[in-house]
Amino acid sequence: MATVTVEINGRPYAVGCADGQEERVRILAKQFDGHVRQVSGEVGHVGDIRLFLMAGLMLADELHEVRLGNPGASAVAAAASASTDGVAEALNAVAARLEKIAQGL
Repeated sequence: MATVTVEINGRPYAVGCADGQEERVRILAKQFDGHVRQVSGEVGHVGDIRLFLMAGLMLADELHEVRLGNPGASAVAAAASASTDGVAEALNAVAARLEKIAQGL
């Protein structure tokens, strides 16, 4: 098993992966970092866990839409037509609830 160090939102993270998959992990991490930075620019500093959660939800929404055959209808497009504050507020509420659940484990 190989280990790759990737940078997300300016911080290094060591990630394990199968031998030969190092470059793929770097590419995926760069994509994820772009989403994290986008969320950070829109909502400001809310902590890494919430930034990662919001970026993960954006990516999950994009994947869901692609699987449905609607690649143009992603969360990014929906957020552009909706109030950014409302979207950020909803995502913050979800993140807070997930953090609370995680603390109880």
